[in-house]
Parts: sequence; C-alpha cells; structure tokens
Amino acid sequence: MPNIVFQHADKRYDERIERYVFRDLNLHIRKGEFTVLVGPSGCGKSTLLRMIAGLEAVSGGDLLFDELCVNELPPVQRGVAMVFQNYALYAHMTVYENIGFGLKIAGIPRAERDALIRDAARQLQLEELLQRKPTQLSGGQRQRVAIGRAIVRKPTAYLFDEPLSNLDANLRGQMRAEIAELHRKHGVTTVYVTHDQVEAMTLADRIVVLSRQGLEQFGTPDELFDTPANVFVAGFMGSHRMNLVPVDEAHAPQLRLLTGSSVAALAAAGVGTIGARPEDIEVVAGTDASVQLVERLGAESLVHLAVGSAAALLTALTTDRSLAFGHARSLRVAPDKLHRFGLDGQRIAS
Repeated sequence: MPNIVFQHADKRYDERIERYVFRDLNLHIRKGEFTVLVGPSGCGKSTLLRMIAGLEAVSGGDLLFDELCVNELPPVQRGVAMVFQNYALYAHMTVYENIGFGLKIAGIPRAERDALIRDAARQLQLEELLQRKPTQLSGGQRQRVAIGRAIVRKPTAYLFDEPLSNLDANLRGQMRAEIAELHRKHGVTTVYVTHDQVEAMTLADRIVVLSRQGLEQFGTPDELFDTPANVFVAGFMGSHRMNLVPVDEAHAPQLRLLTGSSVAALAAAGVGTIGARPEDIEVVAGTDASVQLVERLGAESLVHLAVGSAAALLTALTTDRSLAFGHARSLRVAPDKLHRFGLDGQRIAS
C-alpha cells in the first residue's frame, strides 16, 4: 500500500507544443486513503489515473511509490489494479475465468487460484454466477466481476476510472456502498475518478479537484464544502450549486439582501464575488424576492428567486411546500455562512 507522490510532474502529448495537461503538479496520495479525483470533462482526471497505472508516461518531474521513482517502471511491475468504465470483460469467458485470468497468466497454481476466485466471488455476491458469461449478466453484476478481477490480484493500489457511470441511479448507490465496504475491509490505497458529486463526497477520505488549469484544491469533503479555495471549487462542489454573485452594480440588490453591504463597500474590501449555498439561505416573509421556479425534491424544495432586476436567480433549499411561482418572499443568511472571494477568484479568509 504505497504513498503515491507526484513531484513537479508534467504531462503533455507533443513535446514540440507548449500545451500541458498538467504542469508542475505536486500531489501526495497517502497510504491506505480513498482519494477521489473530480473535475469537468477534459481536465485530465483519467490521464492522471493512467499515469499512476503506467499507461501514460510522465513527461517531466517524478512519480513516486513511497521512495521509489516509477517513471520508467512498466504497468505490470507497479502492483496496481485498474477497474475501467467499460468493464473490459472477455465475452467468451465465464465469470470464474474472467476473475481468474490475471492469476492464470501470472502462473498462480490452480488450487490457490481457485481459492482466491471463490473468496472474491463471495465478497461480491457472485458465487451463483461463476459459470455465466458476461452477456448473461446485468450492468451491476459485470462491474462486480471487474472489481473481483482486481481484488484477486492483491494489489498495492486500486485505480477506478468512473466505474459506475454506466449504471442506473439505484445500482450506483448499491455499488458505492459495496466499494466503500471493500475499502474498509482491505484498507488498500485507492484512487477513484468520477464526475458524480455524490460519489465524491460519500466515498472519499480526500478529494482532488481538477480544472483545465490544473489542481484547484485537495482536501477532505468537509474542507472543500465548507471552505472552497476559490470560485471554481465553490461552484463545482456540492450537489446544489452555490449561489455566486459578482460584486457589481447589476447585482446590487442581491448583494445588499445577502450581505447588508453596498457594492462600493464590498469592492473597497477587495471582494469580487459573494457565495452562499442554497442550504444556508432561509426563505422568510417579505417582498424583496419573487419565486420563479420550485423544484420539488421530496421533503425539500429548491426554490429559484428573482431579486431586483438582476437576471441571475438566487436558489434556496427549503422544506416549505406552500411556495409557488409568483409568491413574494425575502431571504436571510447568517453572515458566517457567506463565502467571500477576491478579484482573483481566491477565497478571502473570514
């Protein structure tokens, strides 16, 4: 179970062009942790995972497993196991044969191989399916087979590349719980790529937030949610998007309602953007805002409200089921729940 460390690492595909996927990346994935990589499409999440696996070369700097530089080490010698988005199962093989294929290639004796396969099948509830072919399985069962193939190898690290994206919502929830339980049992260093906010927040010990400009923030789910480092992280993390209000005259009514301050006062303090999570905004009696849309989410509703003449709406999460289009209300948020960002987009300490 190694520490996985990127030291001033670069990644680019054409040495003649100064266009980097990553440049001067410094990242320490700690031994035994469940680390999740999130970010928009094209930011390099899967590329980073493939660099750890050895499927992509490091263009500059170093990638270390503990103290060992693995830049030139081939994938087979890195001791990691990767679970792909498309399962990558052999259609002509049974579940039993798919799970044990890597062991067979490695020359593991048949008796030992059989014990490892059946133990993995038991953990993943595949014991009754061992003689079926992949075409006879559901999506969730196929994903379990792919995970089983990784488990039997006893790797030093697990690498998951959006493994649940092909599953429906119910199966995703079930598989999340199973992956979390596997990590709890084995404690193996795990790096997991996803675009799903819920997966990231529920599975991770720590989350790496990436953008096309590189690493934006690395921390626990609570740190990223409560103290986002910049406007990008604030807008990206959270199942309900944070309200981000620019400090300008067009948004003066919203800013005064949220902060009690004028645009001039906020600008003089170096504030470029005010953020407020829907969960922290209370809908109260008043006439400052007008309900434009109500999204019913079950016990809660996400309410979109217009304030003044600003085109952008503020959203608030509420349990008030009486709200409907056109209702007049006001908004209230505790000052310590507001997020302030400077003109450069970086967080301003409270």
